[in-house]
Amino acid sequence: MTEFVYQCSTCGRTYKRDEVRYLCPACSKEYKPGMPLVGVLSARFDYAAIRKRFKKTSPDWNLFSAVEPKYYPPYPAGNTPFFKSAALGEKFGFANLWLKNDGLNPSGSLKDRASFLVVAEAKRIREKSIVTASTGNAASALAAVCAAAGRQAVILVPKTAPKAKLVQMLLYGARVIPVNGTYDDAFRLSLEYTACKGGLNRNTAYHPLTIEGKKTVGLEIFAQNSFKAPDAILVPVGDGVIIGGAYKAFYDLKAAGLIARLPRFICVQAERSSAIHRYIETGRYQNASNPATIADSISVSIPSNAHMARTAVLESGGFSVTVTDGEILAGQRDLAQKTGIFAEPAAAATVAALKKLQKSKLLGRNEQIVLLITGHGLKDIEAALKNIRIPPSVEPTMKGLNAGAGAAVHRRSRV
Repeated sequence: MTEFVYQCSTCGRTYKRDEVRYLCPACSKEYKPGMPLVGVLSARFDYAAIRKRFKKTSPDWNLFSAVEPKYYPPYPAGNTPFFKSAALGEKFGFANLWLKNDGLNPSGSLKDRASFLVVAEAKRIREKSIVTASTGNAASALAAVCAAAGRQAVILVPKTAPKAKLVQMLLYGARVIPVNGTYDDAFRLSLEYTACKGGLNRNTAYHPLTIEGKKTVGLEIFAQNSFKAPDAILVPVGDGVIIGGAYKAFYDLKAAGLIARLPRFICVQAERSSAIHRYIETGRYQNASNPATIADSISVSIPSNAHMARTAVLESGGFSVTVTDGEILAGQRDLAQKTGIFAEPAAAATVAALKKLQKSKLLGRNEQIVLLITGHGLKDIEAALKNIRIPPSVEPTMKGLNAGAGAAVHRRSRV
């Protein structure tokens, strides 16, 4: 790793590594529950040193890390597939469409990346327990990494979280506390928990290493793309940390002189959970009043990293788009049937957005476009069942088989 400082994304003050842990001490005085975080910290490296030491022939990615490798937990996060999909691209009229399938991380989502780095930091500072609020994926990821690292995960999760995610957390040995409320309620309560009972708080954006961990998906795209930045990356957005992290990867690469331009970041939000979209479009922030959506992973009223997410989109020359639950379910089906990837609804939102943009001029037909697939479909079977009909059983005879096949054709003709 190289030397770094934490810089406040609000006021620009810088702090030494162990001088702060969560938010900028000056700006966080203005923070009150019920608003996006202010004073979110961002690691700033010695980019001149990285420029001298980084070699594409034998890349040392630890130069971009804010935690030394000796603290890394024994957990194989990252290195997920990145590939071109001609079939999906052809369906929507894009000739150079690529997928980054982070649903193949060990716990089934991109959130493994953030948990990996925060647990490494916990080991560095000798903290035994890590606390988080989550709608499910971050909690599953934290529970998994803690299990591998011999740490205790304490998780506050809305009681409405999908059962598959709750099962993961409990099997990994986490202490799970279902909350009668929303993700935002769980987030607030988790801050009170660590203030009263201790432990390292992993909440997204609140701990700066969640952004640093998630940026590794951008570094991988760069490496897997022959050390080039794509033209555009579509990202499903809830609290804004994934898009903030992916942007940070390419910010670091550009600052180190490894790329000449940033990819455009496209913010994709569910129509009913679109606080960041409206913030980007109007310049005025307002909470999402009723963020209920089938895409639970991006359902949030008060996105913690709204300010940095907006910066990522605007500074990269990107834009924002919203999609309905119906469009998300159609995108989930299109993705599965054209690529063989089963993604949870939040991850499939990028496909829904691409379909919505196929007749616009916002994306070039020959541009290299990357869809970030953030979570596996087995995370939420109940949502997928809204999109399909399981056929009835047939008698184990050819007569029964033919009757069943005829009934299926008849049902399809009525749809």
